[in-house]
Amino acid sequence: MTSWQSLHDGWSLTAVDDPDIPAAVASARVPATVPGCVHTDLLAAGLIPDPYLDQHELELGWIGHTDWCYETTFHWPGYGSGADGGRVELVCAGLDTVATVTLNGVELGRTANMHRGYSFDVRPVLRVGANVLRVRFDSAYRYAEAEQRRLGARPKAYPTPFNFVRKMACNFGWDWGPELVTAGIWQEIGLRTWRTARLAEVRPQVTVAGAEGRVTVRVDVDLADDRTAAGPLTVRATVAGEVAEVVLAPGQRTAEPAVTVADPELWWPRGYGGQPRYPLTVTLHAGDRELDTWQRRIGFRSVRLETGTDEHGSAFTVVVNDLPIFARGVNWIPDDCFPHRVTRQRYAERLRQACDAGVNFLRVWGGGRYESEDFYDLADELGLLVGQDFLFSCAAYPEEEPFRTEVRAEAAEQIVRLASHPSLVLWFGNNENIWGWHDWGWRQELADRSWGAGYYFELLPGLLSELDPTRPYWPGSPWSGRPEIHPNDPAHGSTHIWTVWNQIDYSHYRDYLPRFVAEFGWQGPASYATLRRAISDPGGLAVDSAAMAHRQKAGDGQLKLTRGLAAHLPAPRDFDDWHYLTQLNQARAMSVGVEHLRSYRPICMGSVVWQLNDCWPVTSWAAVDGDGRRKPLWYALRRAYADRLLTIQPRQDGLALVAVNDGGAPWTGRVDVTRLTLAGEPRGKASVELSVPPYSQMRWALPADVATADDPRAELLVADPGGDGGDGGRSFWFFAEDHELAYPSAGYDATVEPAPDGVRVRVTARTILRDLVLAPDRLDPAAEVDEALVTLLPGESTTFTVRSGMSLDPTALTTRPVLRCVNDLVPGF
Repeated sequence: MTSWQSLHDGWSLTAVDDPDIPAAVASARVPATVPGCVHTDLLAAGLIPDPYLDQHELELGWIGHTDWCYETTFHWPGYGSGADGGRVELVCAGLDTVATVTLNGVELGRTANMHRGYSFDVRPVLRVGANVLRVRFDSAYRYAEAEQRRLGARPKAYPTPFNFVRKMACNFGWDWGPELVTAGIWQEIGLRTWRTARLAEVRPQVTVAGAEGRVTVRVDVDLADDRTAAGPLTVRATVAGEVAEVVLAPGQRTAEPAVTVADPELWWPRGYGGQPRYPLTVTLHAGDRELDTWQRRIGFRSVRLETGTDEHGSAFTVVVNDLPIFARGVNWIPDDCFPHRVTRQRYAERLRQACDAGVNFLRVWGGGRYESEDFYDLADELGLLVGQDFLFSCAAYPEEEPFRTEVRAEAAEQIVRLASHPSLVLWFGNNENIWGWHDWGWRQELADRSWGAGYYFELLPGLLSELDPTRPYWPGSPWSGRPEIHPNDPAHGSTHIWTVWNQIDYSHYRDYLPRFVAEFGWQGPASYATLRRAISDPGGLAVDSAAMAHRQKAGDGQLKLTRGLAAHLPAPRDFDDWHYLTQLNQARAMSVGVEHLRSYRPICMGSVVWQLNDCWPVTSWAAVDGDGRRKPLWYALRRAYADRLLTIQPRQDGLALVAVNDGGAPWTGRVDVTRLTLAGEPRGKASVELSVPPYSQMRWALPADVATADDPRAELLVADPGGDGGDGGRSFWFFAEDHELAYPSAGYDATVEPAPDGVRVRVTARTILRDLVLAPDRLDPAAEVDEALVTLLPGESTTFTVRSGMSLDPTALTTRPVLRCVNDLVPGF
């Protein structure tokens, strides 16, 4: 049998001679954690400050410009050595990035790709007893700069040459992330021992036709030196009690056992059905002796991408089990700049937050990593659909050697690794690079130099056709589907909408009628407790402080936040106002965008918000901040991504009520749409009888006496499907912006009572309360609240449930700045 000896213990880290690093580091032999990286080892040793806090990032750039050496001594017992025909290999699942590997002073090989694994035959140099293993990491900066000089510069979104090294691009800094260029053994490392033969590669191809499921298991076998004495080899695949075997002819290295399963339970996206998975076991035998085994859980489901043309352009619809799926999506970035720190528990927490917000689709963005087995296993379990980018983002990439060989190797490895996961339904060739070549002046700058087209249109689709033809591929995000059409044409294929955040007001999301939006977003700061932890300014948090500016990585980001506020909301008086209002504006912006896109189903079949998560404490587009706290945007998404959405939308013929039903049962009932004054006095009313089929939407034009205000500054619309007050499934439409509305000063009564694991805060409105938010993290950083952005009419009540292990001051819980609404900015509050 194949055996494994982990080599995760006993490592130390030293800096290779460099006069420009701190003396304490230069002289230190630092205990190292594997998997890990230089930054976290130095941090654990107390040799550097936390790069996420204050402005320490700026002090630590020398780490990425330094060479480092990891070293360990391990014991080898000698079994399975070359003397008896066995094979022993050093397997490095992930080296970050430019590494030289030596064993007992003999160089085994060199690497220059974070995104693939390497293995080295160590029989010639392995000793029985003690062995010394070293991995030297050269600076990724220096490697990339040398390759850029050799091949000629290529256009890119940021100054550093991240496109000249196969490494996580966002390590070099992004418009939401710090520049922390890592090095280290970031995935498992160990010795693999085997004899005769082993399973080198297993890639299950799962298809469904009618009531029959089929698993074709494509197997590659490695043969050892003693293969001629092995006798016949047999590959056996077992799933759902069904077995298929293939006997290999002498010297044969490939097999394709195919298993047919009658009436398998289908795997569905969350909200559409269950997520049953079946254990698939593949074994390799020599006679009666089992040599190797491979196990995964698979799901039976079909997937295709519908891209046909119609009167609106070209569709982009993910179809699972012959059912078109509206992608209620979010983009995913690495959850930490140091990805080895993201445990299965942390993945589970973050993906559960996505599910709880109504999300069914995650796009793994191309400037990060190919996500882990834990990520994909959890996505399988939760029914989350995943679109995985190949790792090219916002730059022209060289196609010369050694890059083409490295890209081919990394892509092939990742396609095979992820082939068993039913959650993976779509591969994207890159992020924004085709768009960049077309629109961002790249053609002139590139002249005749390569930029990645050969990857996106030839290499990658060719590999998928060979290795996993069961999944759709799309050359880029965005991409229109045809070279004669602009790559970011909203009417064709997938599109990114960034003109709104960068140039105009969020109300202009409604100017678009796209087929599938793979990115759009609006910024807001991290939660108060997250910022308070990250910034140690004794004077408190301030909008214009250097520490806050350091957490705004987007070009003109602060200006865009201010412009966005000015279009809608009262001017902030202090940091507390600014923090509440910018978070609120972010939530409002994305509510407008998502509800607009969903209201045009089935023309539009995807709303993928930028972004779900952050990798550190920062002002960004995320719904969940770098400490894992849910921002108001998260609560807005939960409402906008509900299975049943009621929304009031402007149309060419006036205001309309739109009911969107993403559930499997018809939506019936009555909705009352009432025009009210801000004091709650009715001015007009219409009733609509809902009858919305599953997976569809219906629209009703509102009558003029309801849809037209007598005084836009003092009136609103409420669409109410029934309930006991509070927002519930209600939809609101205000006829004017907040800074124009004749709001009364906020008036309410609040009570606090104990509850299991915390307290309940009940708020009863004496006046309208617009977008009420309770922020208990201001009192207890660990506190969480179940609801946010609640609008109450006079006389209505809502209850916030706060989870906290502390005794919270009732007065603080029920007053500014913990409890906020828009009209508490009205003079006289």
